[in-house]
Amino acid sequence: MMLRIRLREAMDAYARKTGKRTTYETLAEASGISISTLQSIAARPDYNTRLSTVEKLCVALECQPGDLLELQYVSKDSR
Repeated sequence: MMLRIRLREAMDAYARKTGKRTTYETLAEASGISISTLQSIAARPDYNTRLSTVEKLCVALECQPGDLLELQYVSKDSR
């Protein structure tokens, strides 16, 4: 099993909800998380982040942790 952060999906949902396009730059400003960290979260499925980072993303994107996190079942063969 692997916990994946659905950052791009959450950014898209925020844009649909608010009508405001969100980029890594605007999300970095709103959350206080560096652009490089946001890019790592979005690009690396196995990126391990802190709960405080998840909390900052949820506040900035006006979502719940369940909107941002997904538990993926990964077979042993695909690792």
